[in-house]
Amino acid sequence: LHSQFPNLLNVYSHITISLFIFHCLVYFSITLLLLYLLIFSLAVTVFLSTLTPKFYVALTGTSSLISGLIFIFEWWYFRKYGMSFIEQVSVSHLRPLIGGTDNASSAQANFSAASGDNEMNRQNLSECKVWRNPLNLFRGAEYNRYTWVTGKEPLTYYDMNLSAQDHQSFFTCETDSLRPSDAVMQKAWRERNPQARIKAAYQALELNNEIFPFPFSCATAYILLAEEEATTILEAEKYFKQALRAGETVYKRSQHSSSQNPHHEAQLRRDTNVLVYVKRRLAMCARKLGRIKEAAKMMRDLMKEFPVLSVLNIHENLLETLLELQAYADVQAVLAKYDDISLPKSAAICYTAALLKARAVSDRFSPETASRRGLSTAEINAVEAIHRAVEFNPHVPKYLLEMKSLILPPEHILKRGDSEAVAYAFFHLQHWKRIEGALNLLHCTWEGSKCILSVIQTFFFFTSPMQYDNLI
Repeated sequence: LHSQFPNLLNVYSHITISLFIFHCLVYFSITLLLLYLLIFSLAVTVFLSTLTPKFYVALTGTSSLISGLIFIFEWWYFRKYGMSFIEQVSVSHLRPLIGGTDNASSAQANFSAASGDNEMNRQNLSECKVWRNPLNLFRGAEYNRYTWVTGKEPLTYYDMNLSAQDHQSFFTCETDSLRPSDAVMQKAWRERNPQARIKAAYQALELNNEIFPFPFSCATAYILLAEEEATTILEAEKYFKQALRAGETVYKRSQHSSSQNPHHEAQLRRDTNVLVYVKRRLAMCARKLGRIKEAAKMMRDLMKEFPVLSVLNIHENLLETLLELQAYADVQAVLAKYDDISLPKSAAICYTAALLKARAVSDRFSPETASRRGLSTAEINAVEAIHRAVEFNPHVPKYLLEMKSLILPPEHILKRGDSEAVAYAFFHLQHWKRIEGALNLLHCTWEGSKCILSVIQTFFFFTSPMQYDNLI
């Protein structure tokens, strides 16, 4: 062995000596560290023993002053921007560093995923708290009108920041740098100034027209103009129709080329998002312009064409449109499909189900009569549905009963929160008023008047105590 590897023993001896020296250094370092800690602890003990009460008073006053300054700054920042500075830093900067993700943005950014991941997406969506408002208004044609009249901003900085993140997720992809117009729009969605965004949209259209003919126009530029520059719904619909023609052409081209390059998969997802968004907003334009049947048909066709996109909550748009048509049988059919325990609930689903149950009995419902003869089966079902809806979001009845004044709904809502209640009542209050006695039944059930509660308690206690416990 020595003849074959003459330097083996030398190498081994060097390694042994190096390990011995390393262990000696480690032991010496640990000894020095222990001595330092001992001396430091003694010094700290001596230092603390020499402190006087004046030091503690000064320390308390200084910490109180710093806390007060932080509180004043947080209050000023919240009044100006609509959110906490510490919360913004935590969400925007600290969460990405530790690997956290936003449920709302991650779930909605991937809403065009394959149907094979539907179960996994469904589980993730059940944990989602903040959602994009399915019935959100148009900024240029609706939100800005409030600004023109009152001089105040209807949306908070936090809400608009979430929308900017949504737009970047929906309408951008990795291949945007290959087309000058898409590169300009990628920057436009990050702009805070509305005029800068509009200017960038026109710039993208000019760049696109220089290279491509009209059918390949920049659809996202028309979307931005429809949302923010159009001052009327008719004008917004005109822009969306141009975006639809451009989006359909690009979408068909992406379908044919998706299998040729891996990067085209992301482009196909983006083009799908653009097409679905445009069709949905066109249906909403038709609804606002009074073409109710046309809007319902467009929403049904969109849900059939893209059945896996339940994350977009297009069925909530359809529910509101069918309620306007008073097509209650069709509303019940939609609820039968989407009011499922495995799907995320919403105030629109729960309160619409309660409205249909209340519609069957509300016109002849009377608390005095119910206290004398008891509740019928239909009335019990209506009361149970209202209790279920109130349990999901207890803020809604105050807005439906007009105990709290309505404001413009935000672009994002917190599930089971006050923002969701505002968004629901803003669009659905008229449907509750249209059904005679529905709000009266809601008021009696929600307030828990003595006569109704005594009837429910007596009836359920003697007939089915288990069912009574579940109801309460």
